[in-house]
Amino acid sequence: MRTIKYHHHRKVSIHCGKYKLSLGDRTYIMGILNVTPDSFSDGGCYVNIDKAVQHAKEMVQLGADIIDIGGESTRPGAKPVNEKEEINRILPVVKRLVKEVDVPISVDTYKANVALKTLDAGAHIINDVWGLQKDSRMAEVVAQYKVPIIMMHNQKDTVYHEDIMDAMVKFFKHSIDLALKKGIEREQIILDPGIGFGKTLAHNIEIMGRLGELNDLGYPLLLGTSRKSLIGKTLNLESHERIEGTLATTTMGIIQGIDIIRVHDIKENVRTAKLTDIIVRGDKNG
Repeated sequence: MRTIKYHHHRKVSIHCGKYKLSLGDRTYIMGILNVTPDSFSDGGCYVNIDKAVQHAKEMVQLGADIIDIGGESTRPGAKPVNEKEEINRILPVVKRLVKEVDVPISVDTYKANVALKTLDAGAHIINDVWGLQKDSRMAEVVAQYKVPIIMMHNQKDTVYHEDIMDAMVKFFKHSIDLALKKGIEREQIILDPGIGFGKTLAHNIEIMGRLGELNDLGYPLLLGTSRKSLIGKTLNLESHERIEGTLATTTMGIIQGIDIIRVHDIKENVRTAKLTDIIVRGDKNG
């Protein structure tokens, strides 16, 4: 039987332009804003710029600490989007949000030019689903703008010839090496196990029970399980019915040392994280 170990959250300050995230004190909630016509959960809902901005503002009002904007669906089977199209989708939204909401804006992209254009427009964080390993210029761009980088574990297929956590640690060590060599500061690195990316259902479930092992790498951790197939397949539910499953994974993540939770449903996850924080971290805010 697997035992879940509780992990103490290390304290670290991440600098995002004028914002500072004091990780360790509480769990931060990152709100997902997909400006794509085909994302698995909310595809097509926020393609219109005004609608996207409005949705971001609602998420901030409900307690989102960061807004993460994606212009290319990474769901299995989604069509790749060319750079120009991705920039056209994201850039107008970034330009508005940096003026109209008072939280850091993260851009979910693995393309250096998309990162460059959006950072130039004032974005504060880059969230790379290929952990700097897809576009050789990405690390350079991130270092140039001195922003935090979220590096996610990913691979093309679901075949692993070794223990999955060992494979993930190897991948992360390579990403960290790329980051440090190009001048990204150690304090600006966040790791994400990439639930649902290059993994089977069994892998995802195993990783959820072993998240704590990633603490040994010594970096803050982000978890993104919101409405994913891990929940859908396990509970046999459609994407809009996966909120309770998401909340279960949020709690499991926080117990094991996760610092940032990336989600669609802000209000419910904020409440869940708050209660879990009080239990596992002690009440810092009461």
